[in-house]
Amino acid sequence: MKEQNKPLCGIDEAGRGPLAGSLVIAGVILKNPIDGLMDSKKLTQKKREALYCLIIENSDHHIVCFSAAEVDELGISKCLQQGLRTIQKVLQNARYLFDGNSTFGVDNITTMIKADDKVQEVSAASILAKVTRDREIVEQAKLYPEYGFEKHKGYGTKAHIEALAKYDRCEIHRKTFRVKSLDEPTLF
Repeated sequence: MKEQNKPLCGIDEAGRGPLAGSLVIAGVILKNPIDGLMDSKKLTQKKREALYCLIIENSDHHIVCFSAAEVDELGISKCLQQGLRTIQKVLQNARYLFDGNSTFGVDNITTMIKADDKVQEVSAASILAKVTRDREIVEQAKLYPEYGFEKHKGYGTKAHIEALAKYDRCEIHRKTFRVKSLDEPTLF
């Protein structure tokens, strides 16, 4: 099958930078067009949830999750590399376009900066990854209510840093992610 005749598999991730929660990577091959797709960060939660259901119904897709412990053990780059390879194994005979500027050493992947806002398949992958990650961390927030994960989704907000200072890290925190105000000694 010639390369240009293969379907496009858009790939994106959510959760590369937070201090807690999973890294989620999604791959999507759309079977039908879907109106309203764009970078998940530009959509409301309600709109993302509605589009998530449409994407699931109208695509071949695969979602790979790496827990905070796996991110600590393997590192972000290795997790992304493994996730990309897994998506290629599951969603075969496609052209692969990954949002960003690195293939993390994986062959047969093209990259594009801001692809999540320019290419429907990558937008769809962005939405699947973000909704999957957000749903997971909101569930985990019930186990660790003192951190407010349902509000900041594990990112390093002021409230999250204050909770870390008060309660230390919990099971879903990435132990290898440093928090300057907590982990680095100061002179004063």
